[in-house]
Amino acid sequence: MYDLVVIGAGWAGFNAALKAKKSGLKVCLVERGEIGGTCLNRGCIPTKSFIASAKIYSLIKKSAVFGIDPGSPLIDFNRLKERKEGLVRILAEGMRSRLSGVDFVRAEASIISEGRLEIGGSRVDTKFTLIATGSVPAGLEALKFDGERVISSNEALDLDFLPRSLLIIGGGVIGCEFAGFFSALGSDVTIAEKLPSLLPGEDRDISRKMETFFKKKGVKVITGTDPLSSDLGVYEKIVVCVGRRPDTAGLGLDKLGIKFSRGIEVDDFLMTGLNNVYAAGDCTAKRMLAHYAAYQGETAVENMLSGNKRRAAAQAVPSCVFTDPEIASVGLSEEAASVSGIQVKVHKFDFRASAMARVSEEAEGFIKIVSRNDSGEILGGCIIGPRATEMIAVLTVAICAGMDVERMRQVIFAHPTISESLHEALS
Repeated sequence: MYDLVVIGAGWAGFNAALKAKKSGLKVCLVERGEIGGTCLNRGCIPTKSFIASAKIYSLIKKSAVFGIDPGSPLIDFNRLKERKEGLVRILAEGMRSRLSGVDFVRAEASIISEGRLEIGGSRVDTKFTLIATGSVPAGLEALKFDGERVISSNEALDLDFLPRSLLIIGGGVIGCEFAGFFSALGSDVTIAEKLPSLLPGEDRDISRKMETFFKKKGVKVITGTDPLSSDLGVYEKIVVCVGRRPDTAGLGLDKLGIKFSRGIEVDDFLMTGLNNVYAAGDCTAKRMLAHYAAYQGETAVENMLSGNKRRAAAQAVPSCVFTDPEIASVGLSEEAASVSGIQVKVHKFDFRASAMARVSEEAEGFIKIVSRNDSGEILGGCIIGPRATEMIAVLTVAICAGMDVERMRQVIFAHPTISESLHEALS
């Protein structure tokens, strides 16, 4: 008899299992695939490994600006792939070592009833169950994956060669990251988004700026048009990046009264319609972000243990896009504030005025911070430019702490740094 069985060892399930172990619970973590789920094996880490290589390659090509003769750098695509796979192995080993004290089982799992599961053909009893089965790439009915020419992000990360040309369908986070990576290494890239702009949901100025950057780098950008209406035969590879969908196959949800719409339906405390059965991460289709999945997983465990349950409503959830330049945002955007009828003040800073951005030859981009017009409370912000994905943490903390513009102005930032640009934006 377990206190908790967690189905899925991605970022939601893994962190939930650790939280439960630290709380003294007897825990079983079940995973039918590899530990780390999508994030470690087919998402966050593999893509960032490739993107890091592409950034180094781009930096070498412009090293003459720094007074260094770059010679003729060559790309060894197989070594890029080997490095990626090595990083995944090392991080997976680290995750497994942290699970000491947790029963980690590689098997299929399904829920028979409240408090009873079938794991690898055996019946297991548990007080609580957490579903954390993640998500898989969504496809297009009119252009189905064939694993060869029409591929998902999964297959794109396992290519053995650099395609000469490729069409990326979908201009969201995943599509933009792949477009930036492949174009930096020399592929002829077209990115197509059916909606009017890239990165739907991001600040309008950010979307426009990213489109400008892509065009400067030779990426062909098509927006507001159905990409399937064009000639697809001219592309060596077609990568479909139109989002992700919850992976709930084999759980038996339909027989249990657990409701499913876009994802597994949960209440404010992450409990499903079945008593003591919770869900967290991408399978709930709330925000498909690894760090938000971890937050949900830990919150679910806290709610299992506490009579005073906590709503899973994070005040500020940062979003990051690891393009070059990087993009990050958190909190309320200027457009969202306008729709909500909130009167705001917008503070901007252009990286061309940053000494350190000039030193590192990364002076394109800007910071935009949104504050409440009456009180000065910082409500949100977005960044496109150097270290954006790191600097967004400062704004996240400021929002969570309820800081206003005047208090932020009193914070001393080191000089010369990229991060002092946040201070400059508010000055």
